[in-house]
Amino acid sequence: MKNVVLVIILSTLLYSQSNILFTDPAVPKVYKIKDLPPRSPVKQLELTIYRSPKPLHKNATTHDWDTFLGPMQNGVSTETHLNDTFAKDNLKPIWEVRKGQGYAAVAVIGKRVILFHRIREQEVVECLHAENGKRFWKFAYAVNYRDRYGFGNGPRCQPISDGEYVYTLGVEGKLHCLHLVSGQVLWERDLDKEFNLRSCFFGVGSTPVLEQNLLVINLGGEEGPCVAAFDKRSGKMIWGCEKEWGASYASPIAANIHGKRYICVFAGGESRPAHGGLLVIKPQNGEVVVRFPWRARRYTSVNASSPLVIDNNIYLSECYGAGQVLLRVDKNNKYRVQWKNKKLQTHFMTAIYKDGYLYGIDGHGPANAPLVCIEAKTGKEMWRYEPKWPVKVTTKRGQRTLRLPPALASMILVDGRCLLLGQYGHLVWLDLNPQKYTELQRTHLFAARETWSMPSLSRGLLYVCQNDRGLDQSKPRLLCYDLRK
Repeated sequence: MKNVVLVIILSTLLYSQSNILFTDPAVPKVYKIKDLPPRSPVKQLELTIYRSPKPLHKNATTHDWDTFLGPMQNGVSTETHLNDTFAKDNLKPIWEVRKGQGYAAVAVIGKRVILFHRIREQEVVECLHAENGKRFWKFAYAVNYRDRYGFGNGPRCQPISDGEYVYTLGVEGKLHCLHLVSGQVLWERDLDKEFNLRSCFFGVGSTPVLEQNLLVINLGGEEGPCVAAFDKRSGKMIWGCEKEWGASYASPIAANIHGKRYICVFAGGESRPAHGGLLVIKPQNGEVVVRFPWRARRYTSVNASSPLVIDNNIYLSECYGAGQVLLRVDKNNKYRVQWKNKKLQTHFMTAIYKDGYLYGIDGHGPANAPLVCIEAKTGKEMWRYEPKWPVKVTTKRGQRTLRLPPALASMILVDGRCLLLGQYGHLVWLDLNPQKYTELQRTHLFAARETWSMPSLSRGLLYVCQNDRGLDQSKPRLLCYDLRK
């Protein structure tokens, strides 16, 4: 009886802490948007245009890529009529533009691509034409971040958009709302100064999510909140929740659970002791209805893969020791663990769900990071396989052949198949099935070591970030490939 009472008391304390009231510590800087004539895109010096894309297939289904993990927030695309028969090593870009430092994927809204990167001592937001890379506008501001581990010093968070405005969150916590067409600033906030953000291993890196009129961020203030929602038009904080857990590198998602909308946040970054886990939050008021601790015990660990909602279940995975878990959530927001194991431990890619099975890259990588298939209902491993592909590269020492794996790859489920972008620049069409690894087509776009940004797919065009200097000394760039049939 004493143990039951203790559990009730602890649960009440944790719930109270999660739902503590927070007040907005500052007033956002708000600007007036001027009524300006539309700008025509201009070719910049850093841009190379090779050719125009093919016209869209008359029956093609298309969408914007305006949020992290795509429009469904789970790595699934509804685009159709894509070319899946490119010849080996024969897919060429239709345009490419030099890019600076950073790991932010691009957003695509209609005919506009939003590139967010760092050039020298500035974080830069550029709006480019989707089919030719010409620039509509550019916005920049000063930044001082230096990565303590020697990785790129640029932004990590993908720009997101509601179709009228673009939202960017920089590596130091500078948050901007920009007019999509003109690039004018509607409002801005310095979240680090205002909320005293906790130290993070690699800077701010959790992409916000839009839900109705809210911009929701895994904030990680020193004294809270862990998660905050801002009015997307005014920048004012609407609510905050949870004090103990910090910001992770997993981006929040908005999803339906038993027919109701919730924000799912996989929190947990730099802290002693290491802590974090899943928060399921009502977007209307910030009430935390599920709080599930899930975090490796190591100090040098983070939660970096976004949650997946699968038929009222919530799937989590991390690669530093806790592993993967599937939670069953009932209509009263009570949960139980369906299963847990360490057979698929994703680093910062988010697993793909298809027809009852999960597919993802297991391990910290880049070595020993196989592709694994898991039965979602039971957690049973169906297969694991790590291909090694021969690649000829020309370096200062001459030409040599390397055997490179997918390593820290990312995946998009689209048009009945899976498009995998490998860490070293491979692009592969896969047939995802529980029987075996099945490769349909493969090409090699470039040889570079940090192809960690998820590709963005919109209107049959694929946008890929080469984030570091290639083995052939090619410089970082954004490349656009035509996958239209």
